[in-house]
Amino acid sequence: MEFRHLELLRDLSMRGTLAAVAAATHRTPSAVSQQLKTAERELGVRLVEPFSRGLRLTAAGQILADGADDVGRALAAVQGKLEASLGEPSGTVSIGALPSASEALFPGLLQRTAGSAITLELDDFDLAESEYATRTLDADIVIGHSLTGDVPRGAEHLQSRVLAREPIDVALPATHPLAALDRLAPGDLVGTAWVGVPLGYPFDSILIAVENATSTNLDRLQRLRDNRLVEALVATGAGLALLPRFTTRPRPGVVLRPLDGVRSVRSIVALARPDRHARYAVRTVLDHLTSAGAELEAQFGEVEPPRP
Repeated sequence: MEFRHLELLRDLSMRGTLAAVAAATHRTPSAVSQQLKTAERELGVRLVEPFSRGLRLTAAGQILADGADDVGRALAAVQGKLEASLGEPSGTVSIGALPSASEALFPGLLQRTAGSAITLELDDFDLAESEYATRTLDADIVIGHSLTGDVPRGAEHLQSRVLAREPIDVALPATHPLAALDRLAPGDLVGTAWVGVPLGYPFDSILIAVENATSTNLDRLQRLRDNRLVEALVATGAGLALLPRFTTRPRPGVVLRPLDGVRSVRSIVALARPDRHARYAVRTVLDHLTSAGAELEAQFGEVEPPRP
């Protein structure tokens, strides 16, 4: 039994299709299919079966896929002990994060690892909350967020660590009547129009909570991902928006106001698969990220956004 076969089955279980596994691992679907056939011959059991227009794991295949994390954790634990015995964490640690968390955390992380034997590979991506777990197949650490708890949906089986809790503020034009208020409540937002986020993105849960609290519907004029673009539209009067406090420096014509009465704080969470978390270098980077997050909380978490 080869660990690479277990990893392949785990990837297929998580990603769902041969095409998705091939794209993520930079191979052709035929090459992935051939590796599955090799695994079946060596293990002596059928691992996949036709399903709909693709393939799915058999019961035996799912057992082996589920065991990949246990085997990987044991191997990584041995590697971690070896690294620790050498006295210094080393090696490459890959990290993927949502853009606003990248902006807030990566500069401090790079300062903390400068001169060490750890090499960082950084990536940024904007995803729906439920997609962060799958991304841990591609990176040692994935930094996601959640507005409903301390673990993004679908990531409950992973190692997780809250790096910071960040207030999400309402951005509005400085000329808007609500700008005269120091803080906003759900009732203040009845009848307002918004530059929102795509369906399934965590910020939308705040607007849904406002709608539930007021028994009204809010108008999402647009649904966009990029916070800078969203802020630019707010400045033109296109609508209100929700923006993260740590990295938002309002441009002229835009003000931020805290929102009370509903949960408007997101948990910025680092996720890792158990086998990757066992590495000494990965745990060291997580400690650095935690320190960077604590500094952000101390600097911005309890401070109300500035008035113009």
